[in-house]
Amino acid sequence: MNIHANARTCPKSRRLLVTRIEGEGWSLTTTAEAAGVSERTAAKWLARWRAEGETGLLDRSSAPKGRPNQLPAERVRAIEALRRLRMTAAEIAECLGMALSTVSRWLRRIGLGKLSRLEPPEPPNRYERRRAGELIHLDVKKLGRILRPGHRVTGNRRDRFTDARGYGVAGWEFVHVCVDDATRLAYVEVLSDERGRTAAGFLRRAVEWLSSMGITVERVMSDNGSCYRSHVHAQACRELGLRHLFTQPYRPRTNGKAERFIQTLQNRWAYGAIYANSAERTAALAGWLIHYNFTRRHGSLGHKSPAARLAELEQRHG
Repeated sequence: MNIHANARTCPKSRRLLVTRIEGEGWSLTTTAEAAGVSERTAAKWLARWRAEGETGLLDRSSAPKGRPNQLPAERVRAIEALRRLRMTAAEIAECLGMALSTVSRWLRRIGLGKLSRLEPPEPPNRYERRRAGELIHLDVKKLGRILRPGHRVTGNRRDRFTDARGYGVAGWEFVHVCVDDATRLAYVEVLSDERGRTAAGFLRRAVEWLSSMGITVERVMSDNGSCYRSHVHAQACRELGLRHLFTQPYRPRTNGKAERFIQTLQNRWAYGAIYANSAERTAALAGWLIHYNFTRRHGSLGHKSPAARLAELEQRHG
């Protein structure tokens, strides 16, 4: 067994201690002082020597004899086996005669706290279109409208009407985003709502901007939001000759490129600087988009910018 790094004694020095007392007649006080330990410690090793001999001078485990937070391995295996039969924590506790809190704690420890963990993990849903414009992703992100920097930014506790990021807010702004699947080129506008007519107008302007970049849009993908299910949005898709694809309900990963872009948009633009108000934040969007589309290196594009990927695809398929 390993000796503690700060231990004053070792088995050999303990043997010397008891030899001085038992064989040479040293007093307990003198022996303890010579060994640099307390009388209580010297008496402890002497008692162990008299009771167990050489074995008593060895180090012992410091683990407690009883562990109220531990369960026998057989009981843990029983909990896991019942969980794999899709029993709830309450049912397992009743079946095994255990406290519900104990069963819940051990289910979390073994990674089966949720029944969904019993299902095999889904394979990665990665795909990428070969041509620019073959598919574009649409989405909307709601941001709090900024009246002024709040107390989390200014340090003034009187500015209490703030959101989680520290801004004084009143109402909402709706950031409509469009991301090309193959190149990750992005077009963004900050609009006043997320109604069907607004989303349809944004789609027309996004297609027009992509056309100015030499991209012909063929398909559109969005979630099942009411603005994308509206008749006016469907009419816009027909007029533009676009096929509209919808994601599976409650499956945002299907539209993952737009979702991931929104994360970057929030971290680098919306909350990446301190703005005096919403107008100042909106004014900064155009410059940030130029940086994103033409300068910023994108990890999934081999650390190339979206514009560089567009040029690469044009050369490949041109």
